[in-house]
Amino acid sequence: MARWNGFWTRRTDVQRVDLYTRWSFYLIAWWMNISLLGTALAELGGEAASALPLLVVTVVLTVAATAGIGRVLDLHPRDPLEDPRARRIVVGVVVLALAVLVSAALLPLEGRVAATGVAFSTTAWVLGGVRHRVVAAAAPAALLVGALVLVPDRPGSAVAFLLVHVFFVFTVRASLWLLGVVRELDVGRAAQSELAVAEERLRFSRDVHDVLGRHLSTIAVQAELAATLAQRGDERAEATMLDVRSAAHEALREARALARGYRPTDLAAELRGARSLLTSAGIRCEVGVDEVPEEWHEAAGWVIREAVTNVLRHSSATRVLVRWQAGELLVENDGARGERGTGADTGSDTGSDTGSDTGGGAGVGSGLIGLAERLAPLGAELDARRDDDCFRVRVRFPVRAPGAPAPEEVEA
Repeated sequence: MARWNGFWTRRTDVQRVDLYTRWSFYLIAWWMNISLLGTALAELGGEAASALPLLVVTVVLTVAATAGIGRVLDLHPRDPLEDPRARRIVVGVVVLALAVLVSAALLPLEGRVAATGVAFSTTAWVLGGVRHRVVAAAAPAALLVGALVLVPDRPGSAVAFLLVHVFFVFTVRASLWLLGVVRELDVGRAAQSELAVAEERLRFSRDVHDVLGRHLSTIAVQAELAATLAQRGDERAEATMLDVRSAAHEALREARALARGYRPTDLAAELRGARSLLTSAGIRCEVGVDEVPEEWHEAAGWVIREAVTNVLRHSSATRVLVRWQAGELLVENDGARGERGTGADTGSDTGSDTGSDTGGGAGVGSGLIGLAERLAPLGAELDARRDDDCFRVRVRFPVRAPGAPAPEEVEA
């Protein structure tokens, strides 16, 4: 069974504000007219029957105004005059308001005063959404002239109802502005949620790239070495295949940790993996990173993993140098391939199969660009460039001020 307040709870915040605004306008418009006519009929007493034309026209006017209010809210923030149907409703409401004044011409003073109030108050709800200044000012001006003609003995009443009209117009405009703000906030919240999802997908794709890139490169190199050793009948082929199996198990373990949402990067582990991988490929590795500050260990691990993976994928290197000096991490290799060029600050990509990468091209792809994006929130700057057959990936890490948040506190 549906809950008694399901009409409210099933709606979004924007729909609730819209519903509240819409029915507030409806109820005030009807309440105002019923109150004015009721007071007038009570004053007329035995002559109340003569007010029947006024009563009929007022009901028609209020119904038209109700339709106009709904149309104005549906079209917001557009001007109702831009819509043919809304334009006809606005014109109809103004004409009916003038008809209310005419229908009260033969009534006693109290009936004419009530008609003036009905005309001014009802038109305000529709004209409040009109942005055309001439129309918004001309309609109440015409009503004011008609009211002064209708109640020449009560000019104060006509002016008072004009002020009520202005107040109601202000109320409508303020409510439409508030409704617009709520709608924009809802759109912004939805966009923020989509952005958070996109950022999480980007983070996950980077982690997948890191995990699979290095381990698959290791498996490929060691499998190729094992095949060569097996062809020669070398007994080391078996041990090499065990290394391949170990690398596959390690990749599986890290993939599972990645799926669980937690996979820390350890600098020492990355260095061991890099040495093992490069040695298996017959590449000499020189490492000097003992002075890397502890707060930069994880970021340095990202750099080493990405650079070493792409040395194997995109170069014919025989030597790789990994060095930390004066706040900079340098990964340098020879044997760069591709056309000569220099990378931008974001670097030539090390993860693209279609362009030159860390191995030495100037093409831009996903690897180093993704790495640069991960380092940027930490304040680190990446530069990758090729010089003859040498390719360098250089990352400048900032010097943290006292009391500044640690890198792990900044969302990468």
